Amino acid sequence: MYAVIMTGGKQYKVFPGEKIKVEKLNLKEGETITFDVLMLKKDDDTVQVGTPVVEGASVIGKVLRQGKAKKILVFKKKRRKNYSKLIGHRQPFTELLIEDIKSN
Repeated sequence: MYAVIMTGGKQYKVFPGEKIKVEKLNLKEGETITFDVLMLKKDDDTVQVGTPVVEGASVIGKVLRQGKAKKILVFKKKRRKNYSKLIGHRQPFTELLIEDIKSN
């Protein structure tokens, strides 16, 4: 069984027991969060597609940690203008453990 959820403007295909990294959520470690389900595929190969969400279905996740991704370097340069700029960026994320997928 798997489900498709949406958080942070992105869609994620999740399975029970899986760890995923999503855009930063304002939750503390150990808290639980419930997501609406956009699509649900059960073990007997039945697929439910929501309009926009599947009624009675939800995904329960637990926050494992808050963190930052690896640093990426952004380099800007304009030739012959004596302009160059180096910027580093670390994207914050929330790591979730998908505990359960509930369906109707």
